[in-house]
Amino acid sequence: MSFNFERKYLLLMCISGLFISLDQITKLYVHTQFQLHESVPVIQNFFHITYVRNFGAAFGFLSQMPQMFREIFFLLVSPIACLIILYILKGVKNDDTRQILALSSIFAGAIGNYLDRLQFRYVIDFADFHYGVLSWPAFNIADMAIVGGVCFLIYFMLTEKSENSPESKSDAS
Repeated sequence: MSFNFERKYLLLMCISGLFISLDQITKLYVHTQFQLHESVPVIQNFFHITYVRNFGAAFGFLSQMPQMFREIFFLLVSPIACLIILYILKGVKNDDTRQILALSSIFAGAIGNYLDRLQFRYVIDFADFHYGVLSWPAFNIADMAIVGGVCFLIYFMLTEKSENSPESKSDAS
């Protein structure tokens, strides 16, 4: 019996495996080597490693909702998001590397944070950026993968539309 995986699914597995591994290793390190809310400056007054437990979504969204709602919501959202990504990926051409990488990144981020929720019922965040009184909520590798993947998808959609617009086609002739 032989399996003939399409390139896009091999890329999904490789990219996702890389991001999920990096995410889980960094979270394990922070979880085992830091006390909750302990902060270590990496670049003074700009970037710290700070152990934070996020019971909500990005930026603490939904963290004030009742625990039962949060747990059910977050345990359903990631698998649904992954299924949607796999459905979208099915329609992506094998040679559309940009879109495959972006979708793989989002997929990996969803899995990385989902693993935390299954194990701890919260997500471990640690990347803490601030400048003066300005402070960005702490985040992790999975969050970076999701945001980066979404930003690239939006960029690709916008540039694809401009490349296929009537003005760009008339300019080419």
